[in-house]
Amino acid sequence: MVNIQDIQNALENIRPFIHKTPLIYSNSFSRLTGAEVFIKAENLQKTGSFKVRGAFNKMSGFKGGKVIAASMGNHAQGVAFAAGALGIKAKIVMPTTAPIVKEEATRNYGAEVVLHGEGFRDALNYALSQKEYTFIHAFDDEKIIAGQGTIGLEIIEEIKDIDCILVPVGGGGLVSGIAVAVKALSSKTEIIGVQAEAATSAYLSIRKDEITEKPPSPTLADGIAISRVGNLTWQIMNKYIDDIILVDEDSIAMAILLFLERKKLVVEGAGAVALAALIKNMERFKGKKVALVVSGGNIDFTVIDKIILKGLVTSGRIGVFEVVIDDVPGAFYSVTEIIACCRSNVLNVVHDRAAGDLPIGKTRVVFTVEARGKEHLEAILSNLKTKGIEVRKR
Repeated sequence: MVNIQDIQNALENIRPFIHKTPLIYSNSFSRLTGAEVFIKAENLQKTGSFKVRGAFNKMSGFKGGKVIAASMGNHAQGVAFAAGALGIKAKIVMPTTAPIVKEEATRNYGAEVVLHGEGFRDALNYALSQKEYTFIHAFDDEKIIAGQGTIGLEIIEEIKDIDCILVPVGGGGLVSGIAVAVKALSSKTEIIGVQAEAATSAYLSIRKDEITEKPPSPTLADGIAISRVGNLTWQIMNKYIDDIILVDEDSIAMAILLFLERKKLVVEGAGAVALAALIKNMERFKGKKVALVVSGGNIDFTVIDKIILKGLVTSGRIGVFEVVIDDVPGAFYSVTEIIACCRSNVLNVVHDRAAGDLPIGKTRVVFTVEARGKEHLEAILSNLKTKGIEVRKR
């Protein structure tokens, strides 16, 4: 099993190749949650993810040769980048569902990319079948785990009395390495994993006290959408971590938006789950020093506008509601006047006069409006109802 000496040795191995990422104190997140919040910004790491740490530690002793890896994206980029820096030929197997931005980035780092299967397990089995290559596992490998654990060393070096570290969990390599490092240096620090509700293998394994496989559903946190934790990582998690928290898709979208808006940081779904967990469990962490491991920033910009919109809707900054009014001159104005008096901005309007459930002479109007938050949005709806307007929030 990985120990603290392995992780300290890993840090010496990889130090020439990686960034020591900043541990940023966040005034805004601290005020929002009542905790002292620090951000370990691995989204600012080379390749935009912590994965290069494990990749360099695994391959730093290799002398040429060929390596192969299976990955949803970040491990792919880490292996490709490390291989290029070390003069090693790399082939990366990715499922066809991997984000295009991560696929293209992997090619740009010089690796050969093969798309195979619809999920990580398919890609993994194919990669394992290529016997002429040395396989680099994404998480279930002692060298990989030790490399990821260097993040824990860096956190404790800066804040020796940190109360809790929230860590994204997929296959378990990141949380396992951090847990070993931190528990050796600060045994009272809690290590809490975070998973998306759509991908819960680690959560179920901890609860059932045995490795439990659960195929993931589609999720914004695609980087941690793993169907089964590793054998090595399970042993370490079962021994060292204190808990695992689940977060839903709305919370993840909201966290991505908050990172963009409050910290000007681009964070992918997997990297945002720690903040989502903190916000959903504020009372649990109130008054504590909490570090959020932001594992990556490789978000697909073709969908980021949808994520931002979902975050704005979740926070009440954008509201969608429908009203049923008389289809006569002045009726529409009576609604928009109330919205204007509430100091809200109308972003979009859709009329529907043909719905089968509408009486003759009525029209349904769907409004999308900008608001300052959930309380402001509820005030708008309340004012409409007070004026006798039939309104329903969508």
